[in-house]
Amino acid sequence: MISIIITIASLSLNAALLWYVSRILRKLLFISENLGDLYFTFRSFSVFVKSLYGMNSFHGEPIIQELVQRVGEVLDEIEMFREIFEYTLDEELEEELNEVEQYEENTPQAV
Repeated sequence: MISIIITIASLSLNAALLWYVSRILRKLLFISENLGDLYFTFRSFSVFVKSLYGMNSFHGEPIIQELVQRVGEVLDEIEMFREIFEYTLDEELEEELNEVEQYEENTPQAV
């Protein structure tokens, strides 16, 4: 009789723990996806600001230069959390952003 009660209690506790772990994992996946989206949004913004700075009419503008620097700092902070969201990253989008960044870096800027 006691072994049946212990078995039922154990099964109930295991079911509750399984439910709790599944909820936590769902929340972690949600956070991971949103951090990945934030990373790509900010990275594309960084590429945009760098290309804006390279334009003839804005090249050498100190405010835009500071904006480029601050965007880089924020992007570095976001990348510190990369371990969390690296499993949900869109690899094709990341490769595309890498190509755009390399193109912007290799394009001669106006003086």
